[in-house]
Amino acid sequence: MVLIYIDQDDQEIKKASFEAISYGAALAKQLGISAEAILLGTVKNNVSELGKYGASKVHQINNTALNNFDASVHANVVAAAAKTLGATVLVFAHNINGRAIAPAVAVKLSAGIVTGACALPNTEAGFVVTKTVFSGKAFASIQIDTPVKVISINQNSFGVVAGDGTATVQNIDIAVPTSKIKITATDKIKGEVPLTEANLVVSGGRGLKGPEHWGILLDLAKSLGASTACSRPVSDADWRPHHEHVGQTGIQIAPNLYIAIGISGAIQHLAGVNRSKTIVVINKDPEAPFFKAADYGVVGDAFEVVPALTAAILKSKAGA
Repeated sequence: MVLIYIDQDDQEIKKASFEAISYGAALAKQLGISAEAILLGTVKNNVSELGKYGASKVHQINNTALNNFDASVHANVVAAAAKTLGATVLVFAHNINGRAIAPAVAVKLSAGIVTGACALPNTEAGFVVTKTVFSGKAFASIQIDTPVKVISINQNSFGVVAGDGTATVQNIDIAVPTSKIKITATDKIKGEVPLTEANLVVSGGRGLKGPEHWGILLDLAKSLGASTACSRPVSDADWRPHHEHVGQTGIQIAPNLYIAIGISGAIQHLAGVNRSKTIVVINKDPEAPFFKAADYGVVGDAFEVVPALTAAILKSKAGA
């Protein structure tokens, strides 16, 4: 059995989980075994609808103590469930929570693990998983020989495949350890799509010259329905909040569209955004390193290009 971990936040299933299920279902078909999911805690979603992404069953542990993510507790519960269910492959999204628990689960199951996989394993002669290395500059093929295998997949590397299936939902009785973490307060960003879940992201750098000029970026983001982000120097200077910082030392994202405005494209920034499906760079410096990684580039003054782009988008929407 392929067992897929369903990640949730604030009782809402994360988008990355749908891709993990699609990947797990494709892998299960390749191996000729079932694809089933495990959900810890309670959610507002209709759990049976996870079947349309390929899960035949969802094993749910209806314990509200699991609604708050604790890496140690979740790793213990998932490992115990995998043993009970006889799972031979476990699949996680390679997001913040997946990176926290997948290695711990692998240790508890004495399983080989590949993190950041970007394709289905080659199972013609063994079990070989391809992953990105060196901040996305190269690929490595790694063979897993252990009886139980653990994989975490990069976001947007496989895609969400939806059909018409319905999953059977059943409770599973697994002992839940007492958390050693006490939550005293929760401060959540409201009214915004989290960057890790965003399909469209508009990001700005020092080329915007100051926080007083951020309005042109916000207008563009609003016209697209996009989330906003920034480079590290911008957040360090307190032009923008730190939760918007994307890059190697910030949030790593993989949207369908990433628009970089006034960002030179240092390797540390690229490491956090290079899994974006389409990258658009707007910069007046034609030698900016970011252009080498861009799918589309505009050499021009952001203070002229961005308002014109926003106006064109709004005009297109008005005429639609």
